[in-house]
Amino acid sequence: MLTDSPAQPRPTAPPIAETLAPTAPFDWLARGWEDLRATRFRGLFYGLLFALMGTAIQTIYETQWQLTMGLTAGFFLLGPFVCTGLYELSRQRERGEPSSLAKSLLCWRRNLGAIAFFAAILTFAMIVWARVSVVLFALASTTEFPTMRGMLGQIVSPQNFEFLALWAAVGFVFASLVFAISVVSVPLMLDRRVDTMMAVFSSVRALATHPVPVYLWALAIVVLIGASLVLWLGLLIVTAPLVGHATWHAYRALIRPQPAAV
Repeated sequence: MLTDSPAQPRPTAPPIAETLAPTAPFDWLARGWEDLRATRFRGLFYGLLFALMGTAIQTIYETQWQLTMGLTAGFFLLGPFVCTGLYELSRQRERGEPSSLAKSLLCWRRNLGAIAFFAAILTFAMIVWARVSVVLFALASTTEFPTMRGMLGQIVSPQNFEFLALWAAVGFVFASLVFAISVVSVPLMLDRRVDTMMAVFSSVRALATHPVPVYLWALAIVVLIGASLVLWLGLLIVTAPLVGHATWHAYRALIRPQPAAV
């Protein structure tokens, strides 16, 4: 005779911090730098991976542009897994554990399904934006397929101001959506093993609750990573792990600690 099993308690949404200083992102960056130093710069390994992936995308675009979409999709698929290593190094330090690069390389296995699903969401968003961007550029382009330099020249040309404004506005919408679901999602999935949707909703709630510091954090990321992409990809070796470690502290500041078990 079958008996009803006791209902499993539904997971509750992680509580969002109630107060946060508008200048908190500067503290996150300072703490991220402390993590980078305290872990004996092990995070530079992940920065090197990001620099190599960026170089590969740039090189493929210049030589075999047809493969760029697949390579960029791979970047978005691998990105969350690479970032978990940086979060894990900060987590190890926070918990007083020895810094282990080897353990950080495989920490994503603690919540593989959720992190993989989130990576798929990012990849889908990238593909949609890429298609929209191609359509917008095709409407404004006067060449069959320009080089990277030629494309950028056309985009910033004064004659294409209307296109530039439209392209930037649409890009801002896509970037805002992606950032909103990404603020603390992966650190939350890694640390508390919540599912993807719970992590995404918590991230959006964190942004809605503290828009000023979180948008300032987004600006800091754009400046650091954008400068690396524009000036020299090698800068990603340092800026990428700095942002990664700082993101862990953003997560800690935005999401309140779990209540102690009774």
